[in-house]
Amino acid sequence: MAFRATVITLYPEMFPGHLGHSLAGKALEEGRWALDTVQLREFGRGKHRAVDDTPSGGGAGMVLRADVLADAIDTVGEDERPRLLMSPRGKPLTQQQVRELAAGEGVVIVCGRFEGVDERVIEGRKLIEVSIGDYILSGGEPAALTLLDAVVRVLPGVMGNAESGEHESFETGLLEHPHYTRPAEWEGRTIPEVLTSGDHGKVDRWRRDQAEALTGERRPDLLEKRD
Repeated sequence: MAFRATVITLYPEMFPGHLGHSLAGKALEEGRWALDTVQLREFGRGKHRAVDDTPSGGGAGMVLRADVLADAIDTVGEDERPRLLMSPRGKPLTQQQVRELAAGEGVVIVCGRFEGVDERVIEGRKLIEVSIGDYILSGGEPAALTLLDAVVRVLPGVMGNAESGEHESFETGLLEHPHYTRPAEWEGRTIPEVLTSGDHGKVDRWRRDQAEALTGERRPDLLEKRD
């Protein structure tokens, strides 16, 4: 069965966005994965279909209502797919988690808006909060597209060369080694000699050494996790 993503959002027109192009778009057309959206506004309350209200206890902004969001989630039905809430409070998305999601049936993604989501619906509908970085976006839609991009590209048959995904940054716990291609010389800079030596053993060792050095310089926390 194809990987199926359901996105609950106030802006369904934002999907599939860039995922409708390139490898992800081709895979969508071929049925390797499926995408549907749920318009949250349809479950709003009152004449104006309100989906939010003022925060209890006062404060700036508005909060997505628990009853409205729960109704939207419930219309998706019960299945084995995890329910994710894109949120800066969540645990950072990792490549390991991406692989785990890709191995499942799919995901249900809730796109937050405004100041946040009523905590009761997070608890009551067992939403798993996921963050794509330590910064704030205008809403959960860009984050949802980013998560889906990461997951879809590792689905079976999406990438033309599966091996290309096995040696990328984070797959081995390291950042990826530097890459080079033609021309052999550009603006006085040449390709490292080892890469044109034809010695695959030396090339592999060079790439590993470069990956470790680059990771130590830019992301020493990744090396600590490997120890």
